[in-house]
Amino acid sequence: MDGVRQNQPFADVVTWDLLPRIDLDSTRGRLLAAGALGGAALALLTAGFAAALLFTGSTEVGRHVSEVVARRLGRSILELGGNNGIVVMDDANPDLVLRAVLFGAVGTAGQRCTTTRRLFLQRGIAPGIREALVRAYGQVRIGHPLDERTIMGPLINLRAVDDMLEGVRRIREQGGEILFGGEAVAGCYVQPTLVRAHPGMPILKEEIFAPILYLVEFDTLDEALHWHNDVPQGLSSAMFTSSLISAETFLSHRGSDCGIANINIGTSGAEIGGAFGGEKDTGGGRESGSDSWKAYMRRQTNTLNWSSQLPLAQGIEFKL
Repeated sequence: MDGVRQNQPFADVVTWDLLPRIDLDSTRGRLLAAGALGGAALALLTAGFAAALLFTGSTEVGRHVSEVVARRLGRSILELGGNNGIVVMDDANPDLVLRAVLFGAVGTAGQRCTTTRRLFLQRGIAPGIREALVRAYGQVRIGHPLDERTIMGPLINLRAVDDMLEGVRRIREQGGEILFGGEAVAGCYVQPTLVRAHPGMPILKEEIFAPILYLVEFDTLDEALHWHNDVPQGLSSAMFTSSLISAETFLSHRGSDCGIANINIGTSGAEIGGAFGGEKDTGGGRESGSDSWKAYMRRQTNTLNWSSQLPLAQGIEFKL
C-alpha cells in the first residue's frame, strides 16, 4: 500500500478503488482515481467536467484547491480548519458543561473538525469545572477503537503524535500549564491533555489535530467574545448559560463569528441536518442544510413567451 493509502480510512480506499467501475466516462474515472491514489490530484482540480469540487482538509491545502479551481472559473466548496471554542458563563449547568466538553474534546482523539479545543470559563465557575475535568480525564480509557470499553483511540499516525508533542513543548514554552496528560502512551496512542492557558499564547490561534484542550478564564462576556473570535478559524462554537440575554448576545452580530453557534450543547455532534460549515479560514462552504443544494446546481433564468407578439424595449419598432 502506498504512503497516501496508509493514512486513509479503509472506506475511502474501497471507494476510490470502485470509482473506475462506475458507469461514467472512462476518462473521468481514471482522473478521479489518479487524483486520489496516484499523486496526480492536480488533474482532478483542473478537470473541466468537475464544475464544482468539494474539499475537506487543512486550510493550507484548501487555499491551493481554491486557487486552482478558480483559475478555470470552477466552484469550490471548502471545509477547512476548525479551532472551536465554548464559552461557559457562571450561571451555566456544570453537568451539561462537563458532558459536552468531554465528548467534544476527547471524542475521536481530538481528530474532528468540530473538536472542542478552547474552553473559556467565567471566573466564578472556573475552579469547579477545572477540577471536574481533571477527574474526568483521569477516567478516560485509552485503547483499541473496537473495544467497547474504550473512550479514546489512537491518533492517525506517528507524525500526528510528533505534532502533538511538539505542540505540548510550545505550550510550556509560551507559559501554559499542563493540568493533565501531555505525554505519548505507546505507538499512536497519547494522553488527552488539559492546559491552563492565557489568551496571549500564540498557539491558541492554531489547530493542532490532537486531544489538547485549552482552559482560559475570563471576567466579562465582552472579554470572552473578543478572545473567542480572535482566531483565523470560524467553524463551530457554543455557549453554556441560563441567561437569555447572554445566549442572544452570543448568537447576535456581536457574538460568535463562526458558521455554527450553539447554546447549551457542545461544538460537535449537533450539526447534522443543519447548514454545516464555517467562516474565515474555515472556507465559507456549506454542506447539508437549507442552502447547500445551491452550491451543487447551476442557476438559469427563464423567460417564456407563448403569445404572437414581441414588444421591444424603449419603444423600438421595426417596420418589416
